[in-house]
Amino acid sequence: MKSSLQNAAPADAAKRRAAPVIVCYAVDKVPPYDRDFYETARQGLTKVSETIVPPREARTFNVTAGHFFRIVSIDGPQVGDLNLWNASDLSERFFSGKTRALHATHVSTGDRLWSTLPYLRPMATITHDALDWYGWDADGGGIHDVIGTRCDPYTNLMLNGGSYDFCCHSNLSRALATELKMEPRAVEHHVHDVLNVFMCTGFTKDTHQYFMKASPVRPGDFIEFFAEIDLLGALSACPGGDCSATHSSDAAACHPLKIEIFEPDRATLKGWTWLSPSAYHRRHGAHARS
Repeated sequence: MKSSLQNAAPADAAKRRAAPVIVCYAVDKVPPYDRDFYETARQGLTKVSETIVPPREARTFNVTAGHFFRIVSIDGPQVGDLNLWNASDLSERFFSGKTRALHATHVSTGDRLWSTLPYLRPMATITHDALDWYGWDADGGGIHDVIGTRCDPYTNLMLNGGSYDFCCHSNLSRALATELKMEPRAVEHHVHDVLNVFMCTGFTKDTHQYFMKASPVRPGDFIEFFAEIDLLGALSACPGGDCSATHSSDAAACHPLKIEIFEPDRATLKGWTWLSPSAYHRRHGAHARS
């Protein structure tokens, strides 16, 4: 929230504010979403594994390129914080900021989860969203945001003065540490800004502050992704439960989430190719100057 104004509006303030809106990125050159291809590939899926993420904990999972994975609500309304990495190179990870810039503040079917520079390629494509009916509510809220970061013990200590070690950052750090057989402090720098799965969020109309409200997710709802590269993922079942009131505490009712991995009939993947990293790095180097 901004402090009180120190400067009077200039005479042409209204004219300045009336400047036309320009969408920052023209996205006609990005790899298109081929609905027919993904819908065909979704037919005849075979489940190959599943993982239960307990409340206020996180779990890792691996997805082979060309497979699908789902995050499923099973016992009650619950949001989750998702991290994704290249399974063979943790320096390539989900880039929420660029995903937001290329798509929107909230993502759904047909949107991609993009990776960090200098790779900049789709890591996963959203192929089904059981909550796509929600759209935008009267408060400006939407589902599956890429604007929030993740609840963490550092911010919690600064704002509330207490120590709480089941924030999503902590949960994701422990899960990744278990996967890599390392200590959480040694790997927490790999934990990054998330896709807030099932979370209903937006910005207040008066102060434009980030808000949360009760998630509309119900048992049986799921969001599904197609892995465009080999992925290592981690999902935290947020201590905020459905985020209707609070997070970073044991006050909220929390529920488990389920991760399901599916293998498609390989014949349905005809024509699909693993996308290479951005050509810019190969051509010019990451820090080339004009």
